Amino acid sequence: MGLILLEALAAGVLLVLIVWWTMFSGRKGGELHDRKPTDDENGQDPTPPPK
Repeated sequence: MGLILLEALAAGVLLVLIVWWTMFSGRKGGELHDRKPTDDENGQDPTPPPK
C-alpha cells in the first residue's frame, strides 16, 4: 500500500514539474507582439492580377 502511495506522489510531483516547466520556460523577452499579417499569410496571392 505504501509503495502505491509513493508512486502516486511521484507521479503528482512529475505532473506539477511538467506543468511548471511549460508555463514558465518561454521566451526570455516574453511573448511576441501581434503584428499585421501580410497578404501572403492571409492566403491571398501577393502578385497583381494580369491585365
